[in-house]
Amino acid sequence: MTARMNNPASFLPDSMKGIQSLIKAAHSTGVPQATMELAHLRASQINGCSPCVYSGAISAKKAGESDERLFAVAAWRETDLFSDAERAALALAESMTRLSDRADPVPDAVWGEAAQHFDEKQLAGLVLWISTTNLFNRSNAATKQPAGTVW
Repeated sequence: MTARMNNPASFLPDSMKGIQSLIKAAHSTGVPQATMELAHLRASQINGCSPCVYSGAISAKKAGESDERLFAVAAWRETDLFSDAERAALALAESMTRLSDRADPVPDAVWGEAAQHFDEKQLAGLVLWISTTNLFNRSNAATKQPAGTVW
């Protein structure tokens, strides 16, 4: 695939300062790095964002994820490879990514399950991280960024 343009941030370098600030804040909340990586990977899979799936798998491996778990992220409901907290984060990532799939995009049950495993600061971090992932996914899809590229 040929990109329509270079990464948009290359034309607006100040934009990355704000995005990097969000990422740093989200990752400072005490949510395990592996959980953050799984949420990022799942949202990116749903959105079909090849560079984010690619970089997300690499980042997850660096955070200690096994191939077995990475291969199962898309089918997390059908395996016992993920903890209850990871399942809650994955469900939250799916709901936040598929906003138009239902009238109540993030149902109380999904939020409530996440709130059982993460405190408010950690939930804020997950929400910001999943939102930032969706920002990257949409930007990459619009500009047809190929896999193997990292922002």
